[in-house]
Amino acid sequence: MLEGIIRESIDKKATKALRRDGYLIANIYGKGIENINAAFKTNDFVRAVKNKTSLAFPVKVGNSEYKVVVQEYQKEPINSTLLHVDLRIALDGVVSKYLVPVKTIGTPKGLKNKGVLINSKKRLLVKCAGENLPNSFVVDVSDLDVGDTILVRDIEVPAGVTIMEEDRIAVTGVIKAK
Repeated sequence: MLEGIIRESIDKKATKALRRDGYLIANIYGKGIENINAAFKTNDFVRAVKNKTSLAFPVKVGNSEYKVVVQEYQKEPINSTLLHVDLRIALDGVVSKYLVPVKTIGTPKGLKNKGVLINSKKRLLVKCAGENLPNSFVVDVSDLDVGDTILVRDIEVPAGVTIMEEDRIAVTGVIKAK
């Protein structure tokens, strides 16, 4: 389990000191819960996110444990080091909005016909309770030929989950290479 510390001071000087010591600044929030200003060791955080088995993963801050989802992160533009991460608490029984990744499986047959697979949406905005949160949407692209697309309405959605995107938006497709 990923363990972090609660930040007492959120001013610029304290933030710079934490970053110098190898900490990643984090903001943990959820519906009906007061925001928690936290910090995690950067290497531990990256390792925990890479090795997680589900979208929501446990963290311990202070004396409390939370099941969180990475909502957004900010990187340093020059050397791509993590600067800040927003974590949303996945509460069971409370309906909230989450970003769920889209994963493609298979090789499109349109690639043999000089096509290129384009992933338009890497993550989809969904509305669901914490216990219904899917780990990802798996899309089979093996039947796609040049000019074919998979739209949001073509994705299978588990019970209790609502996709908040327009149903006519393309998620992935094969276009003709130029």
